[in-house]
Order: sequence, then structure tokens, then C-alpha cells
Amino acid sequence: MRALLWFKQDLRLDDHPALQAALGTGRLLPLYVIDPALLQIDTFGSRRIGVHRARFLLESLTALDGALRQRGSRLLVMPGKPEEVIAQLVEQFALQQVLTLEEIAPQEITQLARVREALGSVPLRTGMANGLLSASELPCPLAELPQVYSQFRTLINARQYVFQPLPAPDQLPPLPEGVEALLHGLPTLSQLGLGEPLSVPASAFPFSGGEAAAQARLRDYLWDSQNVRQYKETRNAMIGSEYSSKFSPWLANGCLSPRRVAAELRRHEALHGRNDSTYWLWLELLWREFFRCTLQRHGQALFEARGLKATERAPDRIDERFEHWCQGRTGMPLVDANMRELMSTGYLSNRGRQVVASYLISDLQQDWRHGAAWFEEHLIDYDPASNWGNWAYLAGVGSDPRLKGMFNALRQARQYDPQAAYVSLWLPELRSIPEHLRHTPFLLPQLQLEALNYPRLEQIPEAWQQDLTDVA
Repeated sequence: MRALLWFKQDLRLDDHPALQAALGTGRLLPLYVIDPALLQIDTFGSRRIGVHRARFLLESLTALDGALRQRGSRLLVMPGKPEEVIAQLVEQFALQQVLTLEEIAPQEITQLARVREALGSVPLRTGMANGLLSASELPCPLAELPQVYSQFRTLINARQYVFQPLPAPDQLPPLPEGVEALLHGLPTLSQLGLGEPLSVPASAFPFSGGEAAAQARLRDYLWDSQNVRQYKETRNAMIGSEYSSKFSPWLANGCLSPRRVAAELRRHEALHGRNDSTYWLWLELLWREFFRCTLQRHGQALFEARGLKATERAPDRIDERFEHWCQGRTGMPLVDANMRELMSTGYLSNRGRQVVASYLISDLQQDWRHGAAWFEEHLIDYDPASNWGNWAYLAGVGSDPRLKGMFNALRQARQYDPQAAYVSLWLPELRSIPEHLRHTPFLLPQLQLEALNYPRLEQIPEAWQQDLTDVA
């Protein structure tokens, strides 16, 4: 049997169902396709993948190729439409089946269907996707799962799950004869039309893409430093690499299996004891799974203006304030600092994401889908289910029955950045003013603010009044 193994958002060898299915083949061609469509501007004015995501992807592909080489194989990376590239390779090398993982997002499901159609009589076989639980492990059919996270969490926690991910194989089947002529180096970011990002020492994610880096972080966070044991206390911080697990970028492109994380977390708890922080990390895995189930259940509706609630209406306008938000020039320092961090590094804390999303929706009254698309382009841990699910939730058009999540941005700044350390880190133009004014530069005289080259806030929300005089 001669097979093609199509990698997508599953750039690892550990706990990989399609790879396990391929071990019995006589010849195996591992493939990754770079679709140029991902680099084109979409209807929201954003690309589906920007420079930071692309950098992380290329690092992950390099690492995957290295891991394959160690096992007697190689990774073939080709540009083009997957349905055309795969069909051509299947014919050229007389391959008899294509193996890959399932998809849950509408565009990716459609792409799978196009590949299947292009293959004709050659079967396309799919294994379990990058979820925590398979369909058979869910406590009830997908359509009957609770659509509120707290109820979903209670239902899942009522069961005891044992995770036994399969390790990476020691050896892989050889490549089909003649493939070596197609093996070339990866494209550079410049060749993709994205340019090279600058290294930022202050980045909260100073890690590389790839399975080896993911496994190293998993070992460090759970075993070496055991910072997981303080996760609940540190998770709302915004500076540094250790306030959270930072697993999400590797989970997003499949360098790390959620089942491997869960298995290691259970093993850590068995040896060192469970505490509130280890349980909280488990809850974050359940949030990820909840959004995946939401996307599988509702499909394209999650990407529409009214989301999952036809009775709700979120803001649907877009104007120059959206551009100010994107560039970190709104005049609200905590929002601007977060948006500058995102642009500079491709990463953002969980607290920061909620604050800037709520500000765009509730304070600036802009279309939430444009914000979600901006995150899609720039976040290195972009995942369609979690990204669009969280944005819909904050816009009040998700499945949760509560009203949309409105954050008082100034109160958030006072609470989570009391000494204005985060704002000072990302907004150098405010470092020269007294610390207690760095969250409220809009209270400065107009000439002084202009001298700082920092924009004045258009309007001070009424809800901020009691926080204006609080000194940091």
C-alpha cells in the first residue's frame, strides 16, 4: 500500500491518529500544502494568516521535517490548492490512499470535500481531529450537549476520563521512489510577501514553533518549574512568559495534542496532588473543547453577524475607530498597549484579549467580526472555534444566555496593571509622565498630550468616572 499523509493543523508525530494508520503502508509521502489563498485579503480587510502566524508555521514545519528525517522520511511542502496538489501527487506516484485528520470548521470541511472529489476512486480517510474527546467519549450526542459552558463542564466532569495518547513511532515507511526531486527548502516570509518580523525582547511568548519546543514547554511547565501549581493565581497577569502555560500556539497548529496535555496533567496530579491551579488548567482545556463542540454544532452561524442568536443584534458598523483600535491608537492606554503587543509579537494574554474585544464592541460600537478577523490574521494561537467562539460570546451572540461581556477598561487597568508596568512596557511615549497618570493621559492638557504624540480619547465613558481619580 502506497499512501499520502496530509498534514494540516496537526504538525506533530506524537498522538497522531492518521500517522498511526499510515505505519502499515509500504511507502508513505508526508505532505503539507501552503495555500496562497490564506495570504489574500478577505471581506473583513484582513489576511487569514499574517507574519507572526506564518513565522510560527514555518518554524513548526522545519521541526516536523527534522523529526521525519530522524525516522527515515521527509516532509514535502508545496504551494497551491490542496485538491490540485494532492490529486497530482496521487497520480504521479501511484498512491492508493490519502490519510489526514478530520476538520470541524466550515471552510476546512469544504476543502476536505474538494480533495475527496478530486481524488475520485482513491479513498480519503480521516482520523480523529485535534480535540480532547472523540464523539464516542462524549456523554451524549453532540446535538444534546449543553450550550452553556458551566453546564457542559459539569457534565464532562461527572465522568472520569483516562487519556492514553500513542507516542511517536521510532521509524516510518520510506518515501515513494522519485519524491526526492520535489524536496526543496521552505519559502521565506519575504517570499510569501509578509516581510520579516523584528525580535521583541518583551514578548510574553519567546518560544519557537514545532513539536520539540512544545514538548519542552510541557515538561517545564508541569514538571521542571511546576508553574502549573500557581496558574490560578498568575493567569490574569500580562507580562512575562510564566503567567500562563502558553500551550495555545502549539495546540492551535497541532504541534501539541490536547490529549497529551491532559494525560500529563493527570500524571502530575497523581504524583504531586491536585490543587485549584491544576484544576483550572483542566477547565481551560474544557473551554477549548466547549468551543469546538459549539462550532461543530452550529457551523457557519458562528461566523455571522448575529452569531447563534437571531434575536440579538451586535454592532455591525465599521469606521476609522476600528483602524485606531488595530494600530493601538485609541487613546485608552490599556487597550493600546495590548494591541501594540499583538502587532509586535502575535501574542496576547487572556485578560488582554477580553479587554480589547469588549472595548471594540461595547465602547467603540464596531462590528465584532472585523475584530475576530484581525485576531485571525495576527494571533499565533489562532484557532477558529476558540477565536470566533470567544468573540461571539463577548458580542452577546454566542450560546451563553447572559448579556454580552462588557468590561470597564479603566477599572481593568487599575486592577490588573496597578503600577502601569504593562502600559509602560508597550507605550514608550507615556513613560515620561507620572505613573499615576499613565492610565489616564487624556486628563493631561491638550498641548502636553500632543507633545507626547499620543492620541486623545474622544469621549470618557460615564462608567469610568469613579475610577478617574484613583491613583495607580
